[in-house]
Amino acid sequence: MTELAIPVLETERLILRGPEPEDYPDFKATFTSYRARFMGGPLNAYESWMLYAAEIGHWAIRGFGMWMIRDRVTDQTYGMAGGWKPAKWPEAEIAWVIWPGAEGRGIALEATNAARRYFYRECGWEGAVSYIDPKNLASIRLAERLGAKLDKAAAGIDGSDAVYRHPGPAALDGTQLAHGIEMEIRHYADPLFRPKGWALD
Repeated sequence: MTELAIPVLETERLILRGPEPEDYPDFKATFTSYRARFMGGPLNAYESWMLYAAEIGHWAIRGFGMWMIRDRVTDQTYGMAGGWKPAKWPEAEIAWVIWPGAEGRGIALEATNAARRYFYRECGWEGAVSYIDPKNLASIRLAERLGAKLDKAAAGIDGSDAVYRHPGPAALDGTQLAHGIEMEIRHYADPLFRPKGWALD
């Protein structure tokens, strides 16, 4: 089998690397659970396996895809973040999923910000969208924290999703928005930081 040349990204708390066979149990546990209700689930065991195979194959077909999010210190897996564009998808998507119990710690924000920066700087992307179930308030809040805005004119996937358009590279580089995202990530990295209110990701 030919090894895929999937880049590894590192942030202050996380390492993003390609999905591997040993990551599948956590993936299956999430996508066969109620947690997947906004992502076409819960799936059965066969559907979960096929989707995980697609996650790996997407890298081979498109040259980009979803990374597994791992803790730099413990190597624990928290979820996935990256790019996604199956056949007939209107646009390239920035996507994420966090395993149950890992939300509310800024992990999705930190991982997704790193993934988007990579696509913009290393892959030449001029923008991206996120397709979100309108009832998935946590993902909508995350998209908005990343600077994405609802684009009612954009084509969706099946007519039941909300399309959030991310700011392009020029709207991010050196801006107050970019600084604000980095500041929020640093807050979450502080072990004394205890956010109040709803879990945000």
